[in-house]
Order: sequence, then structure tokens, then C-alpha cells
Amino acid sequence: MKYERFILWNGKMLDTTNEQPHIDLEERGLQFGDGVYEVIRVYKGTLHLLDPHITRLYRSMEEMELTLSLSKAELIASLYELLAKNQFQEDGIIYLQISRGVQPRVHTFSFDATPTIYAYIRKKERPALWIEYGIRAITEPDVRWLRCDIKSLNLIPNVLASTKAERKGCKEALLVRNGIVTEGSHSNFFLVKNGTLYTHPANHLILNGIVRQYIISLAHTLHIPLQEESFRVHDVYKADECFFTGTTFEVMPLTHLDGTAIQNGQVGPITKLLQKTFMQSFSTSSVFWS
Repeated sequence: MKYERFILWNGKMLDTTNEQPHIDLEERGLQFGDGVYEVIRVYKGTLHLLDPHITRLYRSMEEMELTLSLSKAELIASLYELLAKNQFQEDGIIYLQISRGVQPRVHTFSFDATPTIYAYIRKKERPALWIEYGIRAITEPDVRWLRCDIKSLNLIPNVLASTKAERKGCKEALLVRNGIVTEGSHSNFFLVKNGTLYTHPANHLILNGIVRQYIISLAHTLHIPLQEESFRVHDVYKADECFFTGTTFEVMPLTHLDGTAIQNGQVGPITKLLQKTFMQSFSTSSVFWS
């Protein structure tokens, strides 16, 4: 089975060994990508950075004019119930999706539809070797829409870029819009130059990743200077260190871009320090920062 036995399906726990979920043909998430989602990391059965994930989910829904009857607290309780029901004590992810629901297929939407909500757990080990030794990436044009800050279901540009990277033997695609590096196809991006961290501002051109936010908080705690400002591809090649961040990527070093090594392809000391400090958060079920 690709996911654990019990899933959260429209307010109830569904035992998939006895019943499979049914999706209507006129489900707007299916036909329009009219919905939002979150991927939440689970370490040894413990939800990681759950509260900021749920906060971002509700922000995405607000931007999409999508209303859910469940409060944040009720949704969080459902996710804990999902973990308990599956007796899940391993490393994995929870995939959580909310779409606008079922309506006759027209582009305009009404507010009387009942949202479709589901969540499931899937086992997923940490990519420990990649984290230790780093990965290769390619550059790709950032052709996404201009509301990348909404974590919506519309991911075809990301899918195509990620697939192209995989075909070239790489693990990520670094997206570039009008000469400016934005982020990865499924991650955020940082570079280090002269002891200072640089990352693209959290505006409408990137998704403000939860791990991105946490790494920024760690940088402040560790007194690592940080600038949220735009930079170009040639700045990446001249960087002292580079890394991606993401829920499943954690702090992922970039060692080669388009076949060219960054600083001889070695993982840098600031990256290693952030990795070590980030790993200390795994034992805490609820992690907050200011």
C-alpha cells in the first residue's frame, strides 16, 4: 500500500481496506486545480512544524476565497487522530488537501459548495546521503503564475521542471525569472557569500516555505547575517555555499549547478551548522519561532 490504512476523508476516518474514497467527476480540485494543500513532515511519529503549516494553509484558503467549516484547532485534532488511528511511529509525511468541492463545471464558482478535504500518511525516510553530500541541480525558466505565495494545486510548471531535472540526473531545478533566481521546483533556495545568507524575498514570486522560515529564525539565533534580496545565477556560481530548504529536503546542499561545481562541490560550514541545528528540532512536537 502506498499510504497507511486509515485516511481522513471529509470529516471521518476511512478504512481503505474496506472502502475506497469516491471523487465526483465535477470536483473542482480535479477539473480546475481549485484547491490548496500542505505536506507535513513526520519524524518517528511526531508531527514537525505543524502549527505554521496549518497557518499557511488557512492563509492560502483565504487568498483563494475558500472557506472551511473546521477551525484550525479542529483540523489539527483530526491530524493527530489520523496518526493515532494508524499507530504511525515512523518517518513519513502527511499529505493534506482541501478543494472547493463539487459544482457544475463552469469557470466561476459559488460559495455554497462543500469543500472536499482529505489527508493520508505515507512512509518517507530522510534523504540522509543527499543531505550529507549534496545534490546536483539544473536551471530552468520560472514560468509559473504570479501568485506563487499560494500553495495551490496548480503545479504543472513545477512538475515539468522537476521531471526535466531528473532526466538529467539531478535532484532539483533552480527556477529563474527574468534573470533572477527565485526558488526550486519544490524547495526554497539560499546562498552564502562572505558569511552572509541570501534568499529571495517572501513575496508573490515564491512560496514562503515553512522550513525556509525556520532556517531564517535559526540564522538569527545563531547570529548569521541574512539578507532577503534578489540575486542572479552568476551569484550562485560565485557563492561560498548554496542549499535548498523544504519539508522533505530539510537543509539540502547544492554542490553542482548545470554541471558546474560550487566551491569544488563541497558542503560548506554554515550549511552544516544549520543542518545540525535544524535536526535538533525533530524531538519537539510543536516548534514555534518569533
